Amino acid sequence: MASKMILIAGPYRSGTNGDTVLIAKNLERLEAAALAVYRLGHMPMIGEWAALPLATQAGSTEVGDCISQQFLYPVAARMLSHCDGVLRISGASGGADGDVRLAHELGLPVYYELAEIPAG
Repeated sequence: MASKMILIAGPYRSGTNGDTVLIAKNLERLEAAALAVYRLGHMPMIGEWAALPLATQAGSTEVGDCISQQFLYPVAARMLSHCDGVLRISGASGGADGDVRLAHELGLPVYYELAEIPAG
C-alpha cells in the first residue's frame, strides 16, 4: 500500500485550563502518535506544527489568544484537504471532533486505533 498523509487529531488545549505544562504533555501525546504513524510507513501531520509558527508570525503571544484562535482550527481544516485520513487519539477535544466531522464530509477514513491503519 502507498504511503498516506495522516492527520493526528486529539486534545491540545482541552482539559488544560491554559496550563502550559499540560498543553506540552498533550502535544507529546500527539507527537508520540505521529511517530507511530510514521513507523507504519506514512507521513503524519499535526495541525499545531503549522498553526503555532503561523500564529506567532502573525503576532500571537500565547496559545489561546485572539490571534492564535485565527490559526489553530482553520489550519487543521485546510491541512485536512491534503490528507488521506485522520487518526483520532483519545481524549475530549472539540477541535479534534471537528477534524473528524470534516474528514467524514471529505470522505476520508478516520482511524481510532493504530492497528486500524494499514502499513504504508
